[in-house]
Amino acid sequence: MRLVTYRATVEAPARLGVIEGESVVDVEALGIAFGEDFPASMLELIDLGPDGLAALKRLLDEARGAWPVRTTVPLANVRLLAPIPRPRKNIFGIGLNYVEHVEESSRTLDTSKDLPKEPVIFSKPPMAVVGPDDPIEHNASITQQLDWEVELAAIIGRRATKVSEEDALSYVFGYSVMIDVIARDNRRAGQWIYSKGQDSFAPFGPCIVTADEVGDPHDLDLWLTVNGERKQGSNTKHMLFKIPTLISDISAAITLDPGDIIATGTPEGV
Repeated sequence: MRLVTYRATVEAPARLGVIEGESVVDVEALGIAFGEDFPASMLELIDLGPDGLAALKRLLDEARGAWPVRTTVPLANVRLLAPIPRPRKNIFGIGLNYVEHVEESSRTLDTSKDLPKEPVIFSKPPMAVVGPDDPIEHNASITQQLDWEVELAAIIGRRATKVSEEDALSYVFGYSVMIDVIARDNRRAGQWIYSKGQDSFAPFGPCIVTADEVGDPHDLDLWLTVNGERKQGSNTKHMLFKIPTLISDISAAITLDPGDIIATGTPEGV
C-alpha cells in the first residue's frame, strides 16, 4: 500500500488515504461505507499494529474496482502533506552512512576521513517536518550554506527496545523519502541539531510504502534534483550501517515507538 496524508481542499482537515491508480481512497470513509471503524490519521493507523494494516488491506481488496460513493477523490485534485505531518518525537538522523559521502565530507566539510565504527546519530525536531511540495525556509541572516541530502526513511511500526538485528526489520511499518536539509555553516562544536533541525528542514513524503511491498530496502535507488539538475544518485545497498543495525543500535539505549522515523543517511553529491 502507498499511504498518504492529504487535504481535499485548502480548508479541509488532513485525512488518511491510500493511493489506488489515479485516485486517493479515504480510509475512514471507506470503513464507514462498510460499517467498520478505521482511523483518519497515519499515526492512528500505525498504532493499530499489523492487525490494523491487515484489516485495511482486506477492505481495500473487497472494495477495489467498485469504490463506494464519496470514498475516493482524484489524486490530481488533492494536496499531499507529509505522511506524518507532526511526528510525536524527534526524527533519528544518521550521519556519514555512505562510504562515498564519508570521503566527500572529509574533503569539503572537515569531517574525519575514517569510516565510522558505530552509527553516527543526531535528531531533527518535529517542527522541521514539511510536506513534499512545501517551501523550505532560507534565513539568509543565519546561513549562506543551505544544502540538501536525500535519504530513505524507515518508519517504525511497533515498540522496539533492545531489538536484535535478526528481528529488526519486523519492526518496520514502511518506508518513505526524507530530504535532510542542512545549514552547513550552523554547526556548533560538532553538534548538528541546530544546523539540521531548523523549521522546514525535513521535507517528507509524499507517501509511506508499507514494508511488505518494498522487498529489500537495501536495493533501492535514491536520487535528488535541484531545479531540474541531478545532484545525487546512488542505491541503498551502499549504506555503511544497514537498517537492522540502525534499529538494533538505537533501541539498545532508546526505545523506538510506533511512528518513529529513522532517516538512514545520504549518499555523495551534497
